[in-house]
Amino acid sequence: MSSALRYRFGDHDSEVRFSATVDSAFISSDSGALVVFDRNTAQLPIFEDEGQRLVLAPGESSKSWSGARRILQRALDGGLGRDGLIAGVGGGVVCDLAAFSASLFMRGCRLILVPTSLLAMVDAAIGGKTAINLGGYKNMAGTFYPAERIWINVSLLRHLPVREFDSGMGEVIKTALLGDRELLDILLKQSSRVTGRDPEVMEEIVRRCVAVKAGIVEGDPREAGNRAVLNLGHTFGHALEAETGYKLCSHGEAVAWGLMQAAVLSRALGLADPGYTATVRELLETYGFAPRFDGKPESIVKAMQVDKKKRRGKLRLVLQRGIGDTVLREVDPHLIVETLQDSARIFP
Repeated sequence: MSSALRYRFGDHDSEVRFSATVDSAFISSDSGALVVFDRNTAQLPIFEDEGQRLVLAPGESSKSWSGARRILQRALDGGLGRDGLIAGVGGGVVCDLAAFSASLFMRGCRLILVPTSLLAMVDAAIGGKTAINLGGYKNMAGTFYPAERIWINVSLLRHLPVREFDSGMGEVIKTALLGDRELLDILLKQSSRVTGRDPEVMEEIVRRCVAVKAGIVEGDPREAGNRAVLNLGHTFGHALEAETGYKLCSHGEAVAWGLMQAAVLSRALGLADPGYTATVRELLETYGFAPRFDGKPESIVKAMQVDKKKRRGKLRLVLQRGIGDTVLREVDPHLIVETLQDSARIFP
């Protein structure tokens, strides 16, 4: 396999490089460089000498204005110029936050990402969406700012706690449902190799996920149209995260739960047949996701009302007619409440 994939996201070129080591020459700049970690990723053997460091607390609490302010102030104090470099080394929180900060510093400095979690490798680091959380809701402030280079080392996945690895599988399953049937076959037929984190199969999975997401983003870099399909399962999932204070479940677990709710709603609307819903359930249960309902339907729908895809007071949800056949539909909130109630009965 080629070691690098190259994409064009709007005005930005972005290279995804698969390598067991990160060339420290790229984590340098005559105008200064700052590498952002969290306390977990700061211990990983990635660089020999990366220069200025900033280590943040792990978790969603850092994905905030205060977290961005710390990065921006450190970049300023460190003398970074506009052609200076911010590098983010970590999972989705670090990648989102470092990219958000780089997009703001001097109206945009250089950006490199080194995703260390499965979720970040297949989703957060790819495509240029940056974000921080705001007002208790997910990703309410953000920009579009692709990294010039993303370094992916699948051997880092062996360091992940089981729950973090499983969280990434929620995004992998979403990607398979969006239309990669070979990826779907891998997930269904080689589950023991996947859960065992076999390096060969994991690199194949990550490459396929990157190719699916990047292919969609190249055609719609600022989410004016088809890019929204990447939010399959996310409107439900983000609402569950917000309603539970980001404490009950990981992002990937919330997305997996959202995939099942979207499948049930697709069937209720007559878009999908029972076979599709059964396939979604099989995928989720194969990887240990319980599709049961948690939370009050009315509270979940209230949290969904702040979703960025809402139009004219109605929620626009990403739904499917079948594998690879994805649509956006405006749905009455009352029907969503009914769907969540039905889901609770179907999956007690």
